Amino acid sequence: MIQPVIKYDEISDSLYITFEVGKSATGIELNDQILLRIDKDNRKAVGITISDYSIISQNTEIGPRSFPLDGLNELSDETREIVYEILLSHPVNEFLCLSAYSPANAEDTIPITMIRGDCQVANHAA
Repeated sequence: MIQPVIKYDEISDSLYITFEVGKSATGIELNDQILLRIDKDNRKAVGITISDYSIISQNTEIGPRSFPLDGLNELSDETREIVYEILLSHPVNEFLCLSAYSPANAEDTIPITMIRGDCQVANHAA
């Protein structure tokens, strides 16, 4: 497998992870900080952009930060299914860990994610 291209822009505090260089893609805003770029027809990830990277990748005093994937609410059922499949698959799952929050009195499960601490992004970032 080809290694992803990982670039960190200190000025914008953004991390760019590209799985397929030069490939056109559809951007899916998972939340305000995470943009997933996908090839919808082939159900594959093209890249991930993480804004405010230095903040959201930091652990808190009790562990890693998790973020709701609010952007999934805006997607059609078909597109949401494709995005879940991509989020749970390699190579995306090496960078983002998909999980869920289920409030006790709520019927819906809220999808959440966190930046994987073991993905060694810092070692790849230029």
